[in-house]
Amino acid sequence: MDYIIIIFFIGFIGSFISGMLGIGGSIIKYPMLLFIPPLFGLAAFTAHEVAGISAIQVFFATIGGVWAYRKGGYLNKKLIIYMGVSILIGSFLGGFGSKLMSENGINLIYGILALLAAVMMFIPKKGIDDTPHSEVVFNKWLAAGLAFIVGIGAGIVGAAGAFLLVPIMLVVLKIPTRMTIASSLAITFISSIGSTVGKITTGQVDYFPALIMVIASLIAAPIGATVGKKMNTKVLQIMLAVLILATAIKIWIDIL
Repeated sequence: MDYIIIIFFIGFIGSFISGMLGIGGSIIKYPMLLFIPPLFGLAAFTAHEVAGISAIQVFFATIGGVWAYRKGGYLNKKLIIYMGVSILIGSFLGGFGSKLMSENGINLIYGILALLAAVMMFIPKKGIDDTPHSEVVFNKWLAAGLAFIVGIGAGIVGAAGAFLLVPIMLVVLKIPTRMTIASSLAITFISSIGSTVGKITTGQVDYFPALIMVIASLIAAPIGATVGKKMNTKVLQIMLAVLILATAIKIWIDIL
């Protein structure tokens, strides 16, 4: 019973943050799954198992988040299509190829991605929320190319890549914060298809904890999205920046 409660708690916290900040939740669930179970005397998951569980959970957490954001004009369909297709291809290649990597290699890639995302989140983003959602424009091919690169790296760690997509959308593509959050959830859902298929076909998924995480996701993600829609956009940006930075520091401490 303790095992179920702990895994459910990890899934609930990660999915609540997923819905609120427009990320898949792996940025926090990945280290939580690695480090929390052993603190309670439970067997530790391997990096491969954590990545597989995360991939399955992200798939369902993003479904709940997108459903909560389906109204209000927050979902940019062109952005979702261009970045979604590209990240799907990249994440499948990364998810399938990760079987050939060592656990240290997986953790190293995760640390590099988290560090890049943290740096980008602290770059000033003045004026991006002044543009009406109906007038938002972006470089389609730049968006597609960056999403493909993110997909490869994120597929390796089963993270779906939203923790790096969000900074790219805010800093590089200049997408307003709430549109970024909503659209990144949809893009992350598409990405999670590729990484999930890659993890399942290579036997990297522990299905029982994954099921517990899925149940937690379907409950928590819509709640997080509802809370996020009511929060100040600057507060949302700061929360995401701090979360990514803290996770990057923790991962690099363990790597080094």
